[in-house]
Amino acid sequence: MESAFAVSNFFVQKSFETGIELTPMKLIKLVYVAHGWHLGLYKKPLIGERIEAWQYGPVIPTIYEYFKYYGAGQIESMYYDSVGDKLIAPELKDEEKAAFLDRIWDVYKHYNGLELSYLTHRSGTPWDKVWNAPNNKGQLGLSIPNEMIATHYASKLKAA
Repeated sequence: MESAFAVSNFFVQKSFETGIELTPMKLIKLVYVAHGWHLGLYKKPLIGERIEAWQYGPVIPTIYEYFKYYGAGQIESMYYDSVGDKLIAPELKDEEKAAFLDRIWDVYKHYNGLELSYLTHRSGTPWDKVWNAPNNKGQLGLSIPNEMIATHYASKLKAA
């Protein structure tokens, strides 16, 4: 598994290289979509962080907290860990995952944050099932289980 920050940094770097805008909302949705496709294709999580159902869709809270500073604007810097007196940018450890994320970027790079949010909000999506469950309506911080995400993306594969 990769850290959500390593995956985020991959997409931030792609944005820098291509000049394609990357806002915090778009980044969060890209990491979620990549995680979903990874679960659907490989039956293994891409990231270890918890995915939560928030009003505007699935969110990885650690990514949200770090990048919210940019608001609706372009992300201008990668995430850095403080290790002793050095700043280290988490990177992917696996070249196969980098190739996988390249494909995700190629497919979704021209979607903006709102369009990606719409894709993750549709009826029957994992977010919809958790957010709109009768006992959950409007509660914050509800976890979206990986099993539910895996089933959703595996069904998209079968439909394709």
